[in-house]
Amino acid sequence: MKILMVNKFLYPNGGSETYIFKIGEKLRELGHQVEYFGMEHPDRCVGNSLNLYTENMDFHNSSAVDKVKMSLKTVYSKEARDKMLAVLKDFQPDVVHLNNFNFQLTPSIIYAVDDYKKETGRNVKLIYTAHDYQLVCPNHMMRNLDAHENCDKCLGGKYINCTKGKCIHSSALKSLLGSAEGYIYNKKNTYKKIDKIICCSAFMEKALENNPNLNGRTTVLHNFVDKEIPENTEKKDYVLYFGRFDEEKGIDTICQCAKRLPDVKFIFAGKGSKEDFINSIDNIENVGFKTGEDLDRLISEAAFTVYPSLWYENCPFSVLESISLGTPVIGANIGGIPELIDDGRTGMLFEAGNADDLTAKISKAFEDKELCRKMAENCKENSFLSLDEYTEKYLEIIN
Repeated sequence: MKILMVNKFLYPNGGSETYIFKIGEKLRELGHQVEYFGMEHPDRCVGNSLNLYTENMDFHNSSAVDKVKMSLKTVYSKEARDKMLAVLKDFQPDVVHLNNFNFQLTPSIIYAVDDYKKETGRNVKLIYTAHDYQLVCPNHMMRNLDAHENCDKCLGGKYINCTKGKCIHSSALKSLLGSAEGYIYNKKNTYKKIDKIICCSAFMEKALENNPNLNGRTTVLHNFVDKEIPENTEKKDYVLYFGRFDEEKGIDTICQCAKRLPDVKFIFAGKGSKEDFINSIDNIENVGFKTGEDLDRLISEAAFTVYPSLWYENCPFSVLESISLGTPVIGANIGGIPELIDDGRTGMLFEAGNADDLTAKISKAFEDKELCRKMAENCKENSFLSLDEYTEKYLEIIN
């Protein structure tokens, strides 16, 4: 089988990239042919036979004039449609698997698949994995970052609320274009062209069901995880947070807890906008961004990890990895997080944003060593899908 993986970033950038690289590698091991389409970038590590990609769009490091020009291409991209069609004609895939495509690639690539079907008469299956809420929320997070609150005002097709709240990068223009994209592609029933939508959580599926164009074609399949506990691992007395140091990740909440628990050692591994604030707290050791074996050992030796997110996380790899490495998670009871934590068995849940509740849970876990030990043992019996198991289910979906 030939599968064309489509994602705007073709270099390590986040969870969706980890997802497409791992699945692509496994599919190739099983004898399938896999190519990739997305943006060009100096760090691009996968590609296609034509070596054809869209121009890199960097909204954060461009001039004001360039930002305006790029903003106008976030609704429809002729470049993406034309180049995607060329790759389709060359590779002749059986399946096109869309991942993150909005803004940089735009839904115009869906019409490239349409063009290819009409020109060749081939029946290409179109699959989409929903890594975020883009198809029902123009800023993809269901959260207004300026107001510091979660938001469902756009659900049901009320995309004008994105413009009213300046929900995309606090920009009136970008938010207007986000609203326009939502209205245009839903009016044109563009997303009805997708044959199957893989939702990484039941919470995600419920959110997408607010769009009638998506009803009846969703299936829940939690992300895979392939982690083994490092040899000679011994638990140590520290609480670990690893991930981005940004507001929506609940950094303020966990930092409040650290201040209230001066005798508890906290280790933070990551980077982000809240780094200076983190470094100002005496009992937090910031070890910076970690990956690979260094991160795995840091996770597996922790008494437990904390995942205090404020926004509607989908199926965070951080929670999957922690539990798979034998470390319980105290996680916010929000989005898809509670689907991954067996409360009281592989971790504990707390009310998102509630520092009192989180402080109480951390104190309980840190002081009750036997409870922590039992939860760590339970983590080793988790039922998360391995990459092999996930790929088997994935193939059933796309066939």
